[in-house]
Amino acid sequence: MLSLETTYGGLKLKNPIIVGSSGLTNSVDKIVNLASKGAGAVIIKSLFEEQIMYEVSKTLNGGHNYPESYEYIAEYVKSNNIKNYLNLITEAKNRVDIPIIASINCYEGKKWVEFVKEIAKAGADAIEINIYYLPVDKNRSSADYEEVYFTLLAKLKKEVNLPIIYKLGNQFTNLTAVANRLKADGVAGITLFNRFYEPDIDIERLALTSSEVFSTPSELRRVLRWIAIIHDKVKGLEMSASTGIHDSKGAIKCLLAGASSVQLCSTIYKNGVDVIPQILQGIEQWMERKNFHSIKDFKGLMSYQQIPDPAAYERSQFMKHFSNLE
Repeated sequence: MLSLETTYGGLKLKNPIIVGSSGLTNSVDKIVNLASKGAGAVIIKSLFEEQIMYEVSKTLNGGHNYPESYEYIAEYVKSNNIKNYLNLITEAKNRVDIPIIASINCYEGKKWVEFVKEIAKAGADAIEINIYYLPVDKNRSSADYEEVYFTLLAKLKKEVNLPIIYKLGNQFTNLTAVANRLKADGVAGITLFNRFYEPDIDIERLALTSSEVFSTPSELRRVLRWIAIIHDKVKGLEMSASTGIHDSKGAIKCLLAGASSVQLCSTIYKNGVDVIPQILQGIEQWMERKNFHSIKDFKGLMSYQQIPDPAAYERSQFMKHFSNLE
């Protein structure tokens, strides 16, 4: 009897498939459908600080001539967005029996501590924190930017008894050290990697545009490298793989590297919700061929310290590694 049960962020999942925060998870009906297709958990679409402030400006048509009116409307818009978000959590919890993970995108952490307390009251099983500062200030060190993550975690841990998950980007000077510090400070898990807006340039219109929104399978390589390394360098830290998982092979690779779960998004947009049972079936068929009975039988089997040449995960010099190709 095969078992796909796993854990992430201290939560028990019936299988390792998590639907990532996106428009796929912004309504109760969508969440119910995802659960019926076999998702092990869902992460509700993030509420963005910038989104709230944009809606405030749109409501006021950009006018700030009446400070009292601006403050009133700003508070109304914020409260209404948050209320709807909390209702979504509560209703989803009442309709499905899988973990519901809330997600917020922070820019100024102090504004969100109270909100996280409300999320806990609404019944969320965990909270995913997206916090990212593009390091563009030449007068700030990498340590200054990293401290923002640690300070916010300390504030949240003090206020709520809820598993806190950090979704991280890949632009850290020493990602392993950051992960180790987060683990020591009590983070419940980390997701690698966050997918950010990236600019592109339209050379005909001479305008800034957005690059491709969806991930591709080739983006999985960076995820595999860091999952495998951190799995062995930071013992006991549960990780979820995100970005580049489009099929069962990609999911299996992440689990072999040391991930506890994998997050799907782009592949569902491209192939529909039926890709979820297809991936689950692919994992089960592979487990049967390899005579694995549970996820724990092979999780981390191809991690940094489990392979004959761990340095293979560290190689970064493309030309040196492929110099024999002609």
